[in-house]
Amino acid sequence: MPDGLSLDQISRLIVWTAVAIYALAFIAYAIDLGRRSDLAIQQKDAAKERELVGAVAGVSASGSAALDGSLDQMRAEQRAAKAELEAPLAQRTRYLWARIGTSLTVLGFLFHVTGDVLRGVASGRVPWSNMYEFALTGTMLIMAVYLVVLFKYDLRFLGTFITGLVVVLLGGTVIWFYTAVVPLSDPLKSVWLVIHVFVASLATALFALAFALSAIQLMQTRRERLAIAALDAPQETAPRLRGPRYLRTLPSADVLESLAYRFTIIGFIFWTFTLIAGSIWANDAWGRYWGFDTKEVWTFVIWVLYAGYIHARATRGWRGTRSAWLSIIGFAAVMFNFTIVNLFFKGLHVYSGLN
Repeated sequence: MPDGLSLDQISRLIVWTAVAIYALAFIAYAIDLGRRSDLAIQQKDAAKERELVGAVAGVSASGSAALDGSLDQMRAEQRAAKAELEAPLAQRTRYLWARIGTSLTVLGFLFHVTGDVLRGVASGRVPWSNMYEFALTGTMLIMAVYLVVLFKYDLRFLGTFITGLVVVLLGGTVIWFYTAVVPLSDPLKSVWLVIHVFVASLATALFALAFALSAIQLMQTRRERLAIAALDAPQETAPRLRGPRYLRTLPSADVLESLAYRFTIIGFIFWTFTLIAGSIWANDAWGRYWGFDTKEVWTFVIWVLYAGYIHARATRGWRGTRSAWLSIIGFAAVMFNFTIVNLFFKGLHVYSGLN
């Protein structure tokens, strides 16, 4: 080993390298959003200037008609954004900073995987027996799901949200949750450790993607409502379209919601399996399928929240803002289950590894 470093110490250094690269990817994605937003604003300002020139010359229609035109332009932008979202890889716009951000994300992911694998080699088992290892693998799967989905959908506009989330979670994990390698406790010596924890982490990754889409959906919904409200107000008092400028380059709130819904359904299937596998494992380890342990209860609460989200959206018409908030609350419950429950609640499932 160089300088007498152990495999675990090398793993930690590599993970810090991954965090640094993800941070650079976050910056690149942020620059990309800014540049694309500025381009859209320049195009929109040019259109407005043409409308104003026509109005001064007495050529344009009424103020209401001008607002109608502005709304039509917004919808045209959203249709173009939807087409970009679903475009094949070869036909996507080659935004320089988005490509840099994605390249850095791939590089960071490779370091991330290497750090996770070395932790597993150092411990002689799968690396997910405590909070540090859970987070190491969980954030790795978030990035894996994001990169895989990019082959189907152009979600590079989510890059700042996903890389930012992983930088915070992974960086915080290395700082506060790191523990040295220790042998597995008896209940964890089971094949269900591999199955149960991996599937739960994969479900969490899909929920994270849905969470990011729902957060953007809320902002896009507000912008669309202001645009519609402007049609019913006098031109001089019509509300301005507010919010981050990059929203002008994104698909409509309905498209974002539909995409979040798809990811949530897939994540819910994995979470259902997590609940079932956990019950089977509990019976093998402790002789009962269910014992109202804190971790068991919160896993079921998360299942109920997402089941309610899927059911309400499908049968009760809970769409738009209410649907987005349910998605966000569900992911908040997932994070609560991983952090607060592990750190401050006692029970058979608490394997934080922290004193």
